[in-house]
Amino acid sequence: MKNTTLTIGTLLLGAALVLTGLGLFQTVMPLRAGLESFSASTVGYLGTAYFSGFVVGCLVGPGLVKVVGHIRSFTGLAALLAALTLLFPMKVDPYLWIMLRFLCGVCLATVFMVIESWLNEQAGDSMRGRVLSIYIIMANMATMAGQMMVNLSDIAGQGLFALVAFLVCLSVVPLALTPTSEPTPVPTAKLELRGLLSITSVGTAGCFLVGMVEGAFWTLGPVFGQLRAMSVYEVTLLMAAFVLGGTLSQWPLGRLSDHTDRRMVILPAVLGTVITGLLIAFWPFPGLWSTLAIATIHGAMMVPLYALCLAHANDNVPIEKLVQVSGSLLLIYSVGAAIGPLIAAPIMDKSGSGGLFIFISAVLALFAAFILYRLLWGPTVERAQPSPFVPIPKTSQSVYELEVDDDY
Repeated sequence: MKNTTLTIGTLLLGAALVLTGLGLFQTVMPLRAGLESFSASTVGYLGTAYFSGFVVGCLVGPGLVKVVGHIRSFTGLAALLAALTLLFPMKVDPYLWIMLRFLCGVCLATVFMVIESWLNEQAGDSMRGRVLSIYIIMANMATMAGQMMVNLSDIAGQGLFALVAFLVCLSVVPLALTPTSEPTPVPTAKLELRGLLSITSVGTAGCFLVGMVEGAFWTLGPVFGQLRAMSVYEVTLLMAAFVLGGTLSQWPLGRLSDHTDRRMVILPAVLGTVITGLLIAFWPFPGLWSTLAIATIHGAMMVPLYALCLAHANDNVPIEKLVQVSGSLLLIYSVGAAIGPLIAAPIMDKSGSGGLFIFISAVLALFAAFILYRLLWGPTVERAQPSPFVPIPKTSQSVYELEVDDDY
């Protein structure tokens, strides 16, 4: 038991280092792109490249891990990821950056697969729920810590990119030195749209549309802050506020959804995101704290949507198929996330900073209309095998193995 706890702790430490680096990189890269006079459309292409690479990584990563093993896959791809990160400030070219972002997406998808499948192997049936809860809390804290690290150095230099590479390289140490046998093979992600639509149209459509919204938001959110003449420090506070709001609201909304038709919780959360998005787009807040307050509320409504849609879909899925269905929905989310920046960025180019939240509100208004239609005129939904809500990170299909509990 002691060795298992030690192994899980070292794996969580490695994951925390990667997630901290990712939080830093996702914030500093669009800020640096804006500093280099990249248009919003170009920044959107960078986001699309990353999420496209993530989809490819989900598809090809399991085969790579099967051939060379978990430890070699992680160390090799983490080293490649660190090297790719260092190339960004060395050659500022949008075409090169798009290619590098695609490769980063492939690497990160596989890196997370290794960590999460290894955690699942070590946790066992009795500890999965606790390990997943710790992982979720750690992921949110690491992401916010990474976002705040942007203030440690000038975004015009190479220091922040070097810090990302340092964190990724450091994550190799605990995993490479963990004394454990190779975990079982990583589950393969398969996109089965027709079957998913028959299980839950709201859950499937929701994962795709929420993917569009979040892909655009995480890609262009820092650009929004720049266009609003916010300082780098204020932009990092803004992005952290969205994450904080989502962190605080996921459990209450999720627990509420456990006791009713989850669509009755998803719909108000969607409408709340639409309203707060329009407020951000059109209401010029007079001070930083009022901006952060509405951003926190917006994040509280938007961030839990994916997990709520996933839980709604899984209510009618047998436990033995949960990982397969959840992995497919992650791919659908990622495809949406790759498309979202392509549409939102030109809107920002034409209508200014508020264009991002106009796009978010328009997409989610469409989702709200679809939910309302299904509630009023669709078939009555009975949850065949309802399971407790779990806020799941959108990192790899392997994380869904931690959600499976033999006590269900």
